[in-house]
Amino acid sequence: MKVFKFGGASVKDAAGVKNLSSIVHQQQGQLIVVVSAMGKTTNLLETLCNAYFHRDSKVPAIMKELKDFHLNIVTSLFPLNAPVYKHLEELFINLENILASESSLCYDYEYDRIICFGELISTTIISDYMEMEGIENQFIDIRKFLKTDQNYRNANIDLELSEQLCKEAFDFNTSSTFVTQGFIAGTRTNQTTTLGREGSDYTAALLANLLNAENVTIWKDVPGVMNADPKEYEKAQVISRMSYKEAIELSHFGAKVIHPKTIKPIQNKQIPLYVKSFLHPESEGTVIQEIDEHLKLPPIYINKENQCLLTLTPRDFSFIAEEKLSHIFAVLAQYKLKLNLMQNSAISFSFCVDCNSAVFNEFLDQLREEFEVRYNQDVKLITIRHYNEEIIREIIGDTPSLVEQRSRTTAQFVLRNHVLQ
Repeated sequence: MKVFKFGGASVKDAAGVKNLSSIVHQQQGQLIVVVSAMGKTTNLLETLCNAYFHRDSKVPAIMKELKDFHLNIVTSLFPLNAPVYKHLEELFINLENILASESSLCYDYEYDRIICFGELISTTIISDYMEMEGIENQFIDIRKFLKTDQNYRNANIDLELSEQLCKEAFDFNTSSTFVTQGFIAGTRTNQTTTLGREGSDYTAALLANLLNAENVTIWKDVPGVMNADPKEYEKAQVISRMSYKEAIELSHFGAKVIHPKTIKPIQNKQIPLYVKSFLHPESEGTVIQEIDEHLKLPPIYINKENQCLLTLTPRDFSFIAEEKLSHIFAVLAQYKLKLNLMQNSAISFSFCVDCNSAVFNEFLDQLREEFEVRYNQDVKLITIRHYNEEIIREIIGDTPSLVEQRSRTTAQFVLRNHVLQ
């Protein structure tokens, strides 16, 4: 059995859906197809969730944009009497019922029960289209079988229960192909949860682990894992082989190719992970697996946008020691902000986090109770793995850095404004 994961870019339009179906059609044997929301749907649903939570009058307009986007794709793929229209209408009604109700006081809970519709809509369209094209498949609502705790927006998997339920659901005696959602899951009480932004890769890895897959393939709009984003660096090259350890490092530092949690489930069972291009499915791409020998890798550049650099100084002029750090980390965890770089001196602590405008002001207010806070918004974090001085000069040049940090294999720079050339 194999697991294929298709991201939003691969199904952003009708041509993408047709291409996915073609790739699946060429496969033989047992297959689980994990799909993300179409195109930028998750971003639109985040906007919808914010409008709903803050009682913004734009909710109906955003909902209309969501429906129009998907129906435009559907009308390009299906005849007008196809069952998919009824299936989608049921989903739209369910979402509209949520939007018509009064919001709870928990933003993360509301986020998860709204954001899940992106994946539910995309998999409904894809499952129905594959069926119409003669690819028999079974649609699975993964929320019923991948079970988590109630840590909304970054839920933790109950592996034992999920394994039991998934083995019952993905019964290859009933179908050779299953279509299901990435990113979303459910609690024991059937509340929707999510696994962290871009978490569809993680879903594919979890299913591979729980069901003992032969391998996992993540289909991207790039030809494999590259040493830089080709949209930002014209010299970017494909890395044909990579170890699990290196992949974890890259995902931790913000490489967009794979989700940070993806590697552990497949490494635990030595399942190879392939990263391939859905535009050129015949190309070999990259394989990530256990590698004994030392691979000589080129310098790898990672550019994380939308960062915020903060510097905290205790108001009582005390040292930045274990007690202070513990408090800072607790506040970061409370607001689910990812720490991407940190540096401390005797009485100051600087760190970079992903900016989240929905919680940022409240986050600052809580820190200001104990610290003087200085911050820079909209900065970039440049990470260079396997660096040398020549590469640093090429990438960073004379751009002044707000923070610079180097280890044996990794150099990081926080910059106000810098574009890779």
